[in-house]
Amino acid sequence: MTSVEKMEMLAVMLADARRENRQIAGLPGELVPATSDDAYRVNARVVAHLGWEPLGWKIAGTTDQVRTRLGIDTPIYGRTFRRFATASPATLQVRELLSPLIECEFFVTLASDLPVRNDPWTMAEIIDAVGQVHAGIEVAECRFPNRQLPPLPGILADGSASGRYVFGTAIRNWRGGLSDMTVALRIDGEPVCEGRGADVMGNPLRPLLWLAEERRRFGDGLQAGETISTGSTTGMVPVRSGRQVVARFGDDAVVEITFEH
Repeated sequence: MTSVEKMEMLAVMLADARRENRQIAGLPGELVPATSDDAYRVNARVVAHLGWEPLGWKIAGTTDQVRTRLGIDTPIYGRTFRRFATASPATLQVRELLSPLIECEFFVTLASDLPVRNDPWTMAEIIDAVGQVHAGIEVAECRFPNRQLPPLPGILADGSASGRYVFGTAIRNWRGGLSDMTVALRIDGEPVCEGRGADVMGNPLRPLLWLAEERRRFGDGLQAGETISTGSTTGMVPVRSGRQVVARFGDDAVVEITFEH
């Protein structure tokens, strides 16, 4: 079997797992992509097989804490789907989720394209392309069980464990700077963890610049209307049924999720 055939087999497996909302136990080692670039190509094939409307992209590994936990030295990313986006306050059924992890993130929606071009993007151009920023929670999900995770390229092929996206309050003064904004996560009213925008690569819009450069390298760019979740400010927190989760961004923006059985 050629490497291209193996990549296609993995893409079909992952697309089927997404459709059927199930995990894949014991991925054969020969199907793990050889490189990160190959893994991202597999993820693109998964998207093509599914035919679902994209929401945009997720970025992970944008803080030292998360990179250490994942054992990586660079951010990672994957495609997300509009069918898994909802507005706060939201109710999710834990029995329908695959090893869910709560990640409090800034959701950035583009107002204009960041297309392929020869010159690198600048931070000023990235800011000019942004239309809205929302407080958000990604409920990350993985198509592989926690105890049987494949090497990292297998996770990248799965969209870097992209899951559900709960949009909270729009952040009106985002141009004034997100780096100093605190993000506090409470579960059942009890404080769990806290971060701030600067924890995400110094500025939670900087991961968007990184992704624009990655997709420029791949030759397709980013499109107006896409939402990019720019990485967790509060790490990755497991959740169980019967929990009430509230994330507060600064003084005014909030995201709420009730997790039912």
